[in-house]
Amino acid sequence: MRTCVLAILWAAGALAVRVGIAAERETAREACEALSGLVVSAAKIGLPTSGARIDSSRFVSAAAEGNVNGEYCEVKGWIQPVNAGSPRMQFEINLPRIWNRKLLQMGGGAFDGFLVTGLGAEGLQPKSVPRPLKRGYVTAGGDGGHQGGPGFDGRFAMDEEALRNYGRESVKKVHDVAVEVILARYLVKPTRTYFVGNSQGGHEALNAAAYYATDYDGVVANYPAYNVTLLHLASLNVGRAVYSNDGAGWLSPQKTKILTDAVRKACDPLDGATDGIISNLAACHHVFNIDTVRNTLRCGDGKDSAVSCLSDAQIEAVARIVSAYRPGFAVADADEFTPWALLEGSRFVVSNFGARRVPENPPSSMDALLYTAGAATVKYILTRDPNYDPLKFNPAAYRTRIEEVAKILDVTNVDLTPFRLKGGKLILAHGTEDDFIAPGNTDAYYERHLAKQGRAAMDSFVRYYKVPGLSHGFGTFNAKYDDLTALDHWVVSGHAPGVLIAVDENTEHSGRTRPMCAYPGWPKFTGKTGDSVDEARNFTCVAN
Repeated sequence: MRTCVLAILWAAGALAVRVGIAAERETAREACEALSGLVVSAAKIGLPTSGARIDSSRFVSAAAEGNVNGEYCEVKGWIQPVNAGSPRMQFEINLPRIWNRKLLQMGGGAFDGFLVTGLGAEGLQPKSVPRPLKRGYVTAGGDGGHQGGPGFDGRFAMDEEALRNYGRESVKKVHDVAVEVILARYLVKPTRTYFVGNSQGGHEALNAAAYYATDYDGVVANYPAYNVTLLHLASLNVGRAVYSNDGAGWLSPQKTKILTDAVRKACDPLDGATDGIISNLAACHHVFNIDTVRNTLRCGDGKDSAVSCLSDAQIEAVARIVSAYRPGFAVADADEFTPWALLEGSRFVVSNFGARRVPENPPSSMDALLYTAGAATVKYILTRDPNYDPLKFNPAAYRTRIEEVAKILDVTNVDLTPFRLKGGKLILAHGTEDDFIAPGNTDAYYERHLAKQGRAAMDSFVRYYKVPGLSHGFGTFNAKYDDLTALDHWVVSGHAPGVLIAVDENTEHSGRTRPMCAYPGWPKFTGKTGDSVDEARNFTCVAN
């Protein structure tokens, strides 16, 4: 009898729990759907707008097809511009049923123009790590202040408000709307707010730290395009190197491979492991440089006479690409842009030199990717003449405009002291093989702020990891690391990250690991004969 009573009580209790969960879910659904039509006044947004409105709020169950994020509320809407003729800004905010009291804002890419939903992975997150929304973060993203086409569709930049939004203001505007939506749903503000992004998203992360320090507790900026103006002038310089003299210096994919294969053959073993990854860049500079190219890869007659060698014109194009670019005046206090990594292991496969010797105007997918980025900035941002021929662009003639634009787009020289004093934390990462943003560009950012902050202060809030083999989100070593967890732990515990572990997600090397060394360190193979070169434990971080 007693057993039966206990069984009945247990069943009743289990039923009550199920009913309670169902009721909670129904409450969550109702709370979600009630957000539709919510208006956020312009006064609640810290930069000029005409306010914002939620157009849709949709409750997504954990069992919904394709959903890997658990139960959440998907909120979408628009932030209205100040000027009626300017583009409006789309946003998405995702509210988990079980919230960890933290907000994660995620960045875009290229010229933005597409909605960052916040539903996917963040930064360089490994596939093995649950997505942020699944982990209880509210996630938020925007479109950078406009809707655009693929690639570098620069038409939006003809509008000054849209340009400012892209440059940095969209970061703040989406943040402030997200906080208001969180308040409406949970009745409290987040206890921690983070920003994570790659490339342009990394630029936006640095904007968050530099311009809006009071809003953010930590940011991750992976291979950040923090200096768009100077970066794209240097990108245009690459195009001019290969396209000048009717394309005499143009490097076909075959010629590029000859060059990059020679670099790898000479430099791969210098880190102690012949594994396709060049880690010891300092030694590589000694054994393979532009003089090596001239002495070993030059066609005998100096002409483009064979697929197995480089002409004099092609060698001079290489020399120009691997030299610092100087516009002749400072851009956001920077006098030069660092050399591209063509002689440091970068394959220049994605950001290649195009499929023909002379580009179109406007450029197309047949043309060098770096050139298309620079050309778009020249056409739509600097000259604001869509018909302008970028190959004729003279920076000196547009110095005033370049300096004005740099104040909108480049975060190079903006002081990070307020972010440090607030207790903010910053993780930087850049791959040595990046063929779209020169790896030395982040070196330069770090060194600039180190000089201003001093070693002790810099170490208190910044960690920079330079990752051998990683390119612009791919590469010989397609490195992924749990950047959000590292950042959150640092912010919450106060304990700075040390050596992190990156995992290679290339199919042919799936699961291969490497230590991520704090700059200027690099991973040297220190294992014994027979030890695996695919395991991080057999490497030690060293500095030249």
